[in-house]
Formats: sequence, C-alpha cells, structure tokens
Amino acid sequence: MKLLNFTVIKLTACLVLGILIAYYIAIPNTTSLCVTGFLLCLTSIIYFISKSKSLKTVWFGIFSFATMISIGITITNLHEEKRNKNHYTNVISNNKLITFKIQSTLKSGIYNDKYIVDILKIDSLSVTGKALLNVTKDSLSNAFNVDDILITSESFQDIKGIINPYQFDYKNHLAKQYVYKQLYIKPNQLLAISQNKHTIYGFADAVRKKINIKLKQHDFDTDVLSILNALLLGQRQNLDKDIYGHYTNAGAVHLLAISGLHVALILLLLNFIFKPLRRFKYGRTTTIIMIVAILWGFAIIAGLSASVTRAVTMFSIIAIAMHLNRPTNIYNTLAISIFILLLFKPLLLFDVGFQLSYLAVIAIVAIQPRLAKLIQPKHYITARVWDYFTVGIAAQLGVLPISLFYFHQFPGLFFIANIIVIPFLGLILGIGILIIILAVFNALPSFLVSTFNYIILSMNTLMEWISSQDSFLFKDISFTILQVFSAYIIIVAYVQFGIKQNFKWFRIILVALLLFYGSYLYVKYKNSTHELTVFHKSMHTVIGEKTNTDLKIFSSLDSIEQFYNLNDYKIGNFISTISKNDIPSIFKIKKSHLLIIDSLSTYQVKQFKPDYILLTQSPKLNLKRMIDSLQPITIIADGSNYKTYIKRWKATCKKQKIPFHYTGEKGAFIFKK
Repeated sequence: MKLLNFTVIKLTACLVLGILIAYYIAIPNTTSLCVTGFLLCLTSIIYFISKSKSLKTVWFGIFSFATMISIGITITNLHEEKRNKNHYTNVISNNKLITFKIQSTLKSGIYNDKYIVDILKIDSLSVTGKALLNVTKDSLSNAFNVDDILITSESFQDIKGIINPYQFDYKNHLAKQYVYKQLYIKPNQLLAISQNKHTIYGFADAVRKKINIKLKQHDFDTDVLSILNALLLGQRQNLDKDIYGHYTNAGAVHLLAISGLHVALILLLLNFIFKPLRRFKYGRTTTIIMIVAILWGFAIIAGLSASVTRAVTMFSIIAIAMHLNRPTNIYNTLAISIFILLLFKPLLLFDVGFQLSYLAVIAIVAIQPRLAKLIQPKHYITARVWDYFTVGIAAQLGVLPISLFYFHQFPGLFFIANIIVIPFLGLILGIGILIIILAVFNALPSFLVSTFNYIILSMNTLMEWISSQDSFLFKDISFTILQVFSAYIIIVAYVQFGIKQNFKWFRIILVALLLFYGSYLYVKYKNSTHELTVFHKSMHTVIGEKTNTDLKIFSSLDSIEQFYNLNDYKIGNFISTISKNDIPSIFKIKKSHLLIIDSLSTYQVKQFKPDYILLTQSPKLNLKRMIDSLQPITIIADGSNYKTYIKRWKATCKKQKIPFHYTGEKGAFIFKK
C-alpha cells in the first residue's frame, strides 16, 4: 500500500507496537532503558557511516524501527507510576494522614461526588500517584474545586474489579489512567488546607466556573446550559442521562464531545477572522502563533480531555502547514498527532474515544471522496446534502466494527441526525462562543438567549424523536475482537478493490469474508457449553444455567430486568433466549451437587452429600456443625446475605480449612458442566 511509504506512519506504527508489547508483557525498566540506549547509539552510527559514504542500506531502516519499538516500551514503562518507589501504593499503611489535591471532577454517582486526586503526602512523607475520591453527597457541603488541597485520616480502599462475567471493568479502566486506589469519605472527615489556584488545570476550572456563574444570571434552560458546557467547555458531567441516551441512540453522541469536527469549525472561524493579518509583514507568522495559541487556550479551558487534546494537536499541525504554504498529507498529519499524543500519554492508545475519533477521520479521508463520486448532484443544496450523507456513511463504516465491540448497538437513522445538525453546527458553535463572550462582559441580550434556547431544545427534540424509532435501533449485538479485525480487513479490501479493481484485492475480500465467518463459527463453538453461574446481586439471589445459547435464570427478583449485568452476560455469551424460574434447593453439576440453604436454614439430605453449598438470604445456622455434618468441598455465599454473617462465615471456614467464596469479593462463582 502506498500509505505505508510515509516514514512517519511506519514510525508511529512501531511506537504503537512498542506500547502494546510493554502493556501486555512486563519488561523491567533497566532492561528497556539499556536496550533503547544501545539501539539509539547503533542507529546513529549506521546513519553517520551510510551518510559519509553515500550508501543506502536497509540496516538503518531496520534499526530505526527497532529503536522506535523500544522507545514505545520504554515510555510506557516510565509512565507506569507504580514502578516509582515513592508511589503511594508502595508506602501505604493505615491510620495515617493523607494529603491530596483535586485534579479533576468526574460525573457524580447516586450517592457520591467523584474526583480524581493527586496524592501529595502520607503523614510527612512526600509521595506521588492518583486515586479516586468518593465524597458522600451532602446538601450542606459545597463541591470541591480543582487544585483544592485537603487532608483526611481515612484509609485507601481497593477498587472493585469485575464481579459478574462480561460487565464493564471499571478497575481496569481507571488503571489505564494510573488510578489504583480509592477513598470513601464523608464531608466532615475532610479538612481543607488550601483553595489557591497553582496549576493550569485550576485556573481553567476557575474560568469555567466564572463563565457558568455569568450564564446562570440569564434565562437559559437547564438542559441548554449543560449542552453549552459540553459543546464549548468540554464538561459533560451535568448532562441529563436521558438526553445523553437520546443522542447516543440517534448516532449523534459525537456532537456532545469536543472533537475534530468542533475544532475544525473553530479553525475555519479563526482563519476568517485573522485573514487580514496576512497582508502585513510577518503576518503569516503572527497568524500561526495566534491561531495555535487560541486553539490550545480553548483546549486548556475545556479541561485538556483526551478528545480535545487529540483534535487540537491535529489541527495545530494542519494550521501551521496551511499558513506556511506547505503541502500536507492528511495521513501524515494524523500519524504525527498520534505520535505526539502517545509519546506523552502512551495508554491513551486504549482510550475508546481515541480509537473512535481516529478511525472515523481515517475513514472519512479514505472512503468519502469515492462515495461522493458515485452521484454528482447538479443543484447546490442536494450536492451539500449528498456530501454530508457520504461523510456520515464513511465515518460509520470506520467506527462500526469497534462500536459494535464496545457498545453492541447500531443506530440505523444516524444519517438523519448528521444531515440535519452538522450543517448548522458551525452556526451553533459561533452563537455559543458569542454568548459566552457577551455574558462575561455583562452584555448578553435576551433575544440571543431565547434564540439559543430554541435551537438547542429543538435539536434535543429531534434527537429524542430519532432515538424513539426503536425499529431502526439495533441493540444487544454480540461482536468479538476477532470479528472486529476481520471486519476491518473486509472494509480495507473493499476500498482498495474499488480504487484498483484488480483480482488481488478481490481475493483478499474473499479471504476476509471467510475469516469473518470462521471467527463467527469459532465463537459459536466456544459458547456451545453448559455452565452454572452464581451471580452477585445485592440483597438478591441470581443463578444462571446456560445451555449453548439458552439461559435459565433462577432468581428471587420480581423481574430479571432488575439485574442490569444480565444483559452483559447475554451479549457476551451470544444468548438467544432467557427464561425465569423459581430457585430449586439442589442443582446437579456433572457428578457433583450444589445445595442451596436459604433463610429457612433447612439442609437435611440423606441420599447424597453435597460438594458445594450456597448460602442465601442470611440463614441462621451453626456453620461449623453443618460443615461437620455435610463435609462440603466449598462454601459459597451470594449478595443476598448480611455482611456481618459473611464475616462470621468467612472466619469459620478459615478455621475449618475449607474454601469460602463470597461473590461480593471474589466475583461470580462459575461451574463448568
């Protein structure tokens, strides 16, 4: 492929490979540093020898790529904060004073306000690292601000990993942001020692708060204010859950996150504003500096989130190339921006938004021009509609496989939202920027407030209508990583076949289709099993018996829809039918038996001795006597039991030297049949 002729793309691919190697294989820091240093020296020697003798050698290229892979490994290791001996996880002990600083604000939960914090000290010892802070909601207490420094005597707690099969791994998600522990604290257990702003994030947070104070002085609808914050200030914490769901189901959730589309429109606006400067001496240089400074100022105010940072990085490179009259290849620009971002944040590679945004842009650049040529409308309006339609189709093709893998749904009417909203997005952003500027200077007229309210509320209504068309929203689609890779091979092969129309790419399409079908058959074979799962559900018992693609649920729930993790299990196992049943007292597992003891505490069995015992609904029994009587292999307790009972049973099992499995700590218990 001609695309791989670009050196920067090859180097970026090698950097990505190095990051993947370091993430999945533990390589000591000293080893990676020594290897990188050696390869850098060797590559430099080969370069100077070949340059002095005017020789072309493949060895320089080979060692350059090997060096870049090694650099990827090294930077990933260096960013792994837990390897630092001063990281707080390496010096943790209970009953100590913890000093920390608020780094960023997360979306609040039902019971807690959430923050990411930098740990500064444990007692008098300076430490490093980030943690998750959960502060119990209290109407009498104010929310904390970025850069606030606080002290607590509470202890760190582990972040819970996966409890039930196929559920979202929040622990792993936070670990990719170098967050490894959490604090649960009540407001009265915190002492604020500083509210001064001393980082760029703190000043940006103060600017956002000042803007919102000014905006709240006007008659904006609450939902309009939250969308204005998402569109221009990069803050989605206060978005209504239903509104966010409507945009997601309509295939337009990208409109609510500052991305390449928003930054591109802002760049066009800045180019128009600063166009007169080009007539003056040093006008181009001044324009470049001002545009790049404004773009990064905007990124800082928006909180330097992953989506904002990658978009501003890419369009800063484009802006520099445009104003220096240097021809730029969009693939090179994308590769440079990826390269720069991963150098500073290597684990950004695993960010879903990072993957989706770059795949969408690559697809638009590679596919849209070819789709646009299929039909060439003569009228301006129909031509623009066709352009927006093809952009939407190309972007969806780019993100479809990975979207199905992560989100398991496809919005069939995505093109309607894009055709109607995107043409007006520039106008919406322009009005929004004007509103913020006028509000800050106390010069915002009421008619502009009313106009913006009408526009945003109309957009919300449109998204609600599109998302309500259930027959066009395809949900609960099971899609594996094997199918993702084979689907992308199919898409690339189809695009190349459309360009070159030779038999080579036709054969690749056929092979890719066979690979896709083969991955489907493999998953079907893998899931052709019989297993029994004791799930974790607070205050309830939920047991699932899977036979191939059929699932029987034995539960104390009034409705299985109350168990939210069940949908994840259904998608992950390609389940086609689910039925609800009453909980029996005995399950047979191959040659073993599972006895269920509920609140009635009845366990008189004469025909057999159960190998496994499941305690549910907090039975009042003498566990030691029961173990002596039945002699089970393992005791299991689910989430329906009181925690005081769990603690007592755990101690008894430890004393009796019998395995004890509490689903709230160790996750669901799975029997393979």
